[in-house]
Amino acid sequence: MVESKSEKQEINKENADPSKAMEIDEDDGVPPKIFTIEILRVIKDLQQQHGLRHGDYQRYRGYCSRRVKRLRKTLNLPQGDKRHYKKRDVTLANLERDNSDERLIHIPLMLAERAWAYAMQLRQESNTEPRKRFHLVGKLRKATVYALQLQELCNSDYCDARTKLEAEAYSAWIHGSLHFELSLWKSAAENLKKAQVIYENLTQALPEEEQVVYKAKVDELTPSLRYCAYNVGENASMNDLLEMRGQGMLDNLSSLVAQTKTESMEAFQTTEWRGRKVTVRPEKVRLFLLSIQDLEKSIEKAKDYPTKIELLENVLLDCKDAISAIKDEIKQDPKLRSSNESGTMTATQYLLTYLSYTRLKLTLERNLFMVAQGKLSLDDPNVPEKAQIEGKKTKPQDLSRLYEIILQNVVEMQQLAGMESDALYQSEIETLTLTFKSFRCYYIAITLVALKRWREAVALYERSTKYATEAIASKAISNDFDLRNDLKQLIQTIEGCKFSAHANSVLEEDTTEESVLYGKATKTSKPLFERLSVYKEDASLNSRNPNVFKLTPEMQPIPAKPLFFDLALNFVEFPSLEDKVEQKAGAKQTAGMSGFVKGLFGWGGSGGK
Repeated sequence: MVESKSEKQEINKENADPSKAMEIDEDDGVPPKIFTIEILRVIKDLQQQHGLRHGDYQRYRGYCSRRVKRLRKTLNLPQGDKRHYKKRDVTLANLERDNSDERLIHIPLMLAERAWAYAMQLRQESNTEPRKRFHLVGKLRKATVYALQLQELCNSDYCDARTKLEAEAYSAWIHGSLHFELSLWKSAAENLKKAQVIYENLTQALPEEEQVVYKAKVDELTPSLRYCAYNVGENASMNDLLEMRGQGMLDNLSSLVAQTKTESMEAFQTTEWRGRKVTVRPEKVRLFLLSIQDLEKSIEKAKDYPTKIELLENVLLDCKDAISAIKDEIKQDPKLRSSNESGTMTATQYLLTYLSYTRLKLTLERNLFMVAQGKLSLDDPNVPEKAQIEGKKTKPQDLSRLYEIILQNVVEMQQLAGMESDALYQSEIETLTLTFKSFRCYYIAITLVALKRWREAVALYERSTKYATEAIASKAISNDFDLRNDLKQLIQTIEGCKFSAHANSVLEEDTTEESVLYGKATKTSKPLFERLSVYKEDASLNSRNPNVFKLTPEMQPIPAKPLFFDLALNFVEFPSLEDKVEQKAGAKQTAGMSGFVKGLFGWGGSGGK
């Protein structure tokens, strides 16, 4: 039979050097090796790769036979030689050896799968050949024997709690399938319900991305349970049946599930963001998430702003490496690429979104520290010079540019993949946008104050106050950036700055339109009748020539009679007068320019006249 590409890779892996695969520490006092086998996920992957995607049970049965043969050869567990056969089952003694391998547990699992696949093949053939139904039951009985061997191996101290639960659920499912074929409805319902309960509890104990297979298995068992309940009768309850004969399993189920949760958290580092837990598999991502857990404490311990900025920049470099690791994983996994194209967001893609948000958040915090550092040396006309730090001054336009960069970071946060439909997240980003727009308008106004553009400055003060008020009134406040206290302080500062700019604008208008009275002449000032509503001490009113009213009016342009030009003469055609002019006999008319010149100077006349 032709072997597939995945099967060839599996053969190479199994035929690797057993000494290296089974190499363990031989020092005394080393704890026993604990195996973790995800039984349901393993068999589902193998079934999809070797025939069951198309319902070809014969192909899957052949694969299980070859797999058992390879495992026995690799693990040095043959059943006799070429001439003699001697049955050798996997026992606890094989697991107690120093060089034991978890693939020993795969042997009874593959034997059970082979017998089950043969039974399913016979079920398909029994539609036309009813006698094969007896053969089907025999194969299912053999599958239950191997399932019990698997359960016995997994219940030892060499397997963790998750493996024990999965082996018990697998054995219950095989037994339920056998009793279902034998029409033993009560026993079948009990075993199938037992398997369903275990898989449901495993679903709750495992991370989100591992739950898909178990949820599908729970849904797969539901129709069989309904059929069993129908045959048992309406008065029989599945829970009652389970309590009658599966009480021993329920006693230790909660403890095994709790142990599975603990081991799962130890084996896979999980993180939670906005109510969703995701599993972190890449080592770089895991280390990065561990490094930022105490980042806030490290920032608080930093003495000055340059130290804090440098610390955040180093963390940003690690964050970029973590994002690259996640992107590489998505590129290498075809399942993640296909889900990305279909529009559904997997746990890995959600983790990428979370890391992108973390990068933008850290960048934004670094920029805010740069703003705080610039405020210490800000050249602000509203702040007294004594309160300002000596040294190189920071201009207000520099801070407005920083806030412009911060707003760009906020826009990138708003456009993160997968967060477009999160209304609460979008509201938080809108509030954050209003907050930073308020600060940007304030520093642009300070820049205009330095340029003595008072009206524009007052308008921007008003707009800054409007943005700040809307941000404070918003109910959607981000937990990472709560700047309401800063906004309230900004509004108080703007109140004083606004009145100061308004007063300066009034004074500047007075000085531009009228000259200063004290110590200067008032010849260019307005007369008194034009400024009756404005009080002003004018010494010239007590002089002999008071500037009260201009008796001689100023020269003003007035309309005058326009000049007319006769342009129609250019378009008038006069009649020819050649017949009215007397011509001398024999005279020849000269043609062209030369004739005109000769006639003008008297050249060319006959007789030399």
